[in-house]
Amino acid sequence: MSEPFSVAVTVRGYETDSQGHLNTSVYMQYAEHARWCALEAGGIRQSALLEKGVGPVNLETNLRFHRELRAGDEVRVSCAFRYDGGKTIRIEQRIVKADGTLAAEVTSVGGLLDLAERRLVADPASWFRALASDPEPLGL
Repeated sequence: MSEPFSVAVTVRGYETDSQGHLNTSVYMQYAEHARWCALEAGGIRQSALLEKGVGPVNLETNLRFHRELRAGDEVRVSCAFRYDGGKTIRIEQRIVKADGTLAAEVTSVGGLLDLAERRLVADPASWFRALASDPEPLGL
C-alpha cells in the first residue's frame, strides 16, 4: 500500500487564538483543504462533481489533539480514504509537524450526495474511480 496523500501547510499568525495556539476550527479547515487537494490530485475537480450531480458530504468528524501548533509551524496534512463497499467513506488524516511530531488526528465519515435526490449514492469508490485520472491519491 502506498503512503497516504499529504499536503504542506504553514500555520499563519491570524489562525491562532489568544494563547497563541492554532484555533480548533482551523484544524478542521486544514483537514478539509487536504481532502479537496487529494481529490484534485486524483483529477477530480469540484466542477466535475457538480456536473455529475453529486457532492461530497461529511457525516461525522472526530478531532484528537496531540501537540499544540503555533504560528510559523510547518505541517503536513495527510488524507487516507477507506472504502467499505457501502455508501460511506472513512477518511483518516494526520497533521504532523516538520520534525515528525503528531499534532492532531482527524477521522471523518462521509459520502457522495446525489444533489437531486438528496441521498447518498451507492459505492462512492466507483464514482471516484470513474471520474479520476489518477486514482492513487484517493486510495483506489
